Amino acid sequence: MTISDIYSIDKRSDIMSRIRAAETKPEEIVRKFLFSYGFRYRKNDKRYQGKPDMVLPKYRTMIFVHGCFWHGHENCKAAELPKTNTDFWKKKILDNRVRDQKNIDTLRKEGWNVIIIWQCEIKNKSKRNRRLEVLFKEITNRR
Repeated sequence: MTISDIYSIDKRSDIMSRIRAAETKPEEIVRKFLFSYGFRYRKNDKRYQGKPDMVLPKYRTMIFVHGCFWHGHENCKAAELPKTNTDFWKKKILDNRVRDQKNIDTLRKEGWNVIIIWQCEIKNKSKRNRRLEVLFKEITNRR
């Protein structure tokens, strides 16, 4: 246990293990929006680089819903690094960002429209409505 952590190593490990990689609340919000507007999609399709959260084949569009912390959203309060084990977290987040960019570049070279939605963009209702309105345009204006 570190001095600044209020949990034991085992408890912290248990907490971190419960963080889901798929089927998150932000993903659910985006999926419900898409479905309500008649978009049909595939979830977490393993056939594609980076296993996008949603694939809309009809629109040649892939959507990734990124957690601000885990994907290193720049200038976002939710992406601040912990005060302990900072070197580990810097490397972890940087590796995630490098992998994300590689996946996005590959998909775009294959002709896919890749859209990133950040967790903070859909956290509160007023921001969410604006972001989902933009998402609709990003999907439909590409064709």
